[in-house]
Amino acid sequence: MKRFLTILFTTLLLTTALCLTASASSFDGAAEELSAIGVFRGSSSGFQLDQVPTRSQAAIMLVRLYGAEEEAQAAYASGELSHPFTDVGETAAPYVAWLVENGLANGTSPTTFGAADPCTAKAYTVFLLRALGYKDGVDFAFADAQAFGMSLGLYTPSSITGGTFLRDDLAALTYQALACDMKDGGSYLLDSLIQDGAVDSAAAKSITDKIETYRALQEITTDTMAGSMDADIKMAGKIASTITGQSSGTPFNMSENMDLTASGSTQIVLKEGDMQMAMDLSLAMNDETTEAGYWLKDGAMYVRSGDTAYKQDIPEMAELYQAAMMPDTANVLLLPFLKSASSAASGTNTIYTLTLNDALANSFSKSVDELVDLMIAELGADMDMRVSMKNSAFTYTIDKDGQLKNAAVTLNMDFDADVNMGEGERADVYFSMQMDMNMDVKATGETVKITFPDFSGFLQ
Repeated sequence: MKRFLTILFTTLLLTTALCLTASASSFDGAAEELSAIGVFRGSSSGFQLDQVPTRSQAAIMLVRLYGAEEEAQAAYASGELSHPFTDVGETAAPYVAWLVENGLANGTSPTTFGAADPCTAKAYTVFLLRALGYKDGVDFAFADAQAFGMSLGLYTPSSITGGTFLRDDLAALTYQALACDMKDGGSYLLDSLIQDGAVDSAAAKSITDKIETYRALQEITTDTMAGSMDADIKMAGKIASTITGQSSGTPFNMSENMDLTASGSTQIVLKEGDMQMAMDLSLAMNDETTEAGYWLKDGAMYVRSGDTAYKQDIPEMAELYQAAMMPDTANVLLLPFLKSASSAASGTNTIYTLTLNDALANSFSKSVDELVDLMIAELGADMDMRVSMKNSAFTYTIDKDGQLKNAAVTLNMDFDADVNMGEGERADVYFSMQMDMNMDVKATGETVKITFPDFSGFLQ
């Protein structure tokens, strides 16, 4: 059994994640929500999400996820707990001592913990897996910790790209872990913390509501999709741009509006360890129409647009899609990007609405900054880009039999940039995009088949 609820979102996430930098934070919303329940804390300088976390900071987070913060502090203060490390400060000492006492952390030597050393994505994933009840060397090998964590939905952009692991990533992974089932299957992590009295249920209500609505959506569709889907696609969008500035001492003002539409179909078939996809679209931009086809097979994307046909090896896309549809995870990958999740009856149907927070816009902003910097560096230009997202959401229509009838996404994004070319050459660029996409599900299960074209003429 596989899940399809994240198809649209995962595509957007992958596009962003493959070109992310590690220069700024994306998951401010997740950090703020974690702070509200006492799991993640900042300093007088804020959350410092653009900083690399230390092993001491990771140790503190892990103890909080065990719901043992007060226990650790009291036991350390009374002398019941101690540690042998000379490089651990007083703030982190109770936490490190508790972890060592419970066999959950080791030092880098008999007398050092590596307290100020950077915490890697792999190391923090191991910490989270332990908090969920898994044991390295028993349930997973340390070397394969991230792959095992990804099978549970513990993904961040740095997990995919191998980029620098930041406190921003730490916040996102922690937020995802809160929705993961405990190994014993009794509950998910946040609910377990609430039951143990480590987290106040009232303070956590907005998070638990989001998690439980999202998990319910996943549960409804798990047994009905049967690994395959055939759907009709319709897209409609508008792009508006305005550029004002000065060139050679002369002011200028340019504007352009575009209407975008697309229609077609897509088939998706998930097999064990393999995802296949086919998409045929007729794309129209103003008065120009292009026929396009996209196919995903054996970890490669094949694209035909007009007279152009090429192949691109992108195992990351296949891996990310596959993980998003894994049957053993609640697809917690998306949660740090969600502002809210709600459901409402509509006749005999149930409409689930997932609204997006600023994380995706922040990620796009970082991607754009990186690409623009590369493009304009040789020109000696400077550019400051801001991206914002508003009223953007995913909606899913589930019928009375628990079948997914429709999946839709609405994206509203604004791009605002100041460009300075020097010597009086400057421009203010404003770009807005509004896009609506709908997938009407026609069939699921074994009846869905994909017929691939001959790829021998596709350029590598």
